[in-house]
Amino acid sequence: MSPHVDQFFEERLAKARKLSELGVDPWGAKYETSSDLAGARAKAEAANIAPGTESEVSVRVAGRVVAVRAFGKATFVALRDRSGDIQAYLRSDRLGEAGYAVVKLLDLGDFVGVEGVLGRTKTGEITVFTKALTFLTKALRPLPEKFHGLSDTDTRFRQRYLDLVANPEVRERFVKRSRLIASLRRRLEERGFIEVETPMMQAIPGGATARPFITHHNALDIDLYMRISPELYLKRLLVGGLDKVFEIGRQFRNEGLSPKHNPEFTMMELYQAYGNLDDMMDITESVVSGLAEELSGSGEAQFAGKPVKLSRPWPRLDYLSLLREKAGVDPSSVDSLRAAARKAGVDTAKLDKWALMDEVFSNYVEPGLWDACFVCGAPIELTLLCKARRDDPSRAERFEAYAAGMELANAYTELNDAVEQRRRFQEQAGGATAAETGGKLDEDFLTAMEHGMPPAGGLGIGIDRLAMIVLGAETIREVVLFPLLRPREAAPAAPAAPAAEAPAKE
Repeated sequence: MSPHVDQFFEERLAKARKLSELGVDPWGAKYETSSDLAGARAKAEAANIAPGTESEVSVRVAGRVVAVRAFGKATFVALRDRSGDIQAYLRSDRLGEAGYAVVKLLDLGDFVGVEGVLGRTKTGEITVFTKALTFLTKALRPLPEKFHGLSDTDTRFRQRYLDLVANPEVRERFVKRSRLIASLRRRLEERGFIEVETPMMQAIPGGATARPFITHHNALDIDLYMRISPELYLKRLLVGGLDKVFEIGRQFRNEGLSPKHNPEFTMMELYQAYGNLDDMMDITESVVSGLAEELSGSGEAQFAGKPVKLSRPWPRLDYLSLLREKAGVDPSSVDSLRAAARKAGVDTAKLDKWALMDEVFSNYVEPGLWDACFVCGAPIELTLLCKARRDDPSRAERFEAYAAGMELANAYTELNDAVEQRRRFQEQAGGATAAETGGKLDEDFLTAMEHGMPPAGGLGIGIDRLAMIVLGAETIREVVLFPLLRPREAAPAAPAAPAAEAPAKE
């Protein structure tokens, strides 16, 4: 902490003590308001108040002090809350000597409540002509010197509270993110889905191929894993007769950081008994285009300065054809895939054919998938929990949805053959992820499947990426309130996230 900041802290702390000496609690108490600040402004507009006059419309509002202009025995302060700003006019002849002594102890960042009547100054500014001031909180540290438009990204992400104070557009983005999730939840409930909660700590992580975070439960003396996906628990619910279920929650993948990846992220995952991939396409198109229309007013979003078409219908593209056309490779040739991956700077030493294919797709094809689309027919080897296509068993009955050059959603016609599922799990248990889980199979899930799981469609949508696209944020840190950051003292750059990591179910 710098001596300069210490000086401000001590000066403000002294003011807090002075308030106490005046009989004023520097930390305030419950304060009843008549409306938010935008509501007060609306009342003033409705009252049609002439410049230089006061009305008889009384208000009682509260907010943070973001500007102070003192003129002897009169002071103008600007207050701010989530809804906006309003000016308050404080005069010693209205507040009294004791009341105006409190005004003299105000600093930027303090919280106050004001009660009075609405009016306009001679310049036409809507103002609360205050008859009573209530002190609510003394801010002991000043707002950043340039808090009107704080732009330093490191400060913005590390001290999000200052970012929210300084940048109304950031505050509005997170309000819209909240509305996006609420609307998504409502749309699914209207389709007959019920919301459920499944464990975030799991004995065996499953439902995706990713490195988990490990934790320890002291009472049981066992290691547990923070979930990488809720898939296997949601499918248990299908077995139990809950035919349409969804969950919106946090997932955790112990992997890299990038503009599109945060190790802790939000995902919506749903399952519909007796459904298939076509149903999942309908839900994805309908929900995403509807959310875009609701939040931006059109079926088109703006991302990185370019329009992204999200309105229906979305084209259906073929996975292997895209590899041939965009990457110039022969998907059946390991040598062709390896050469392309190396050209993209990928370390190919430990990658099999399917991992190479995924890397090539991520590097050569994915960035060019700008308008919303479905990519269908990936090889079945890339998809552990999905049915094979009836017309071509080498292909998965799966799609990945893309927009703005990144994966947005992932869906299957779900595998419900317990014998085949066990075979695939056994094959995976001997693979690269075995060290993370001790090669264990989720026997409880397999037992559940053996009791009979209905045919079903499953879908996962990455909420953070959906918010990025719909709200026009070019990095995931702009739509996550408290993103994970490298400690300030650590100099090396963050490792790039594996290209295969998906925001949705795998």
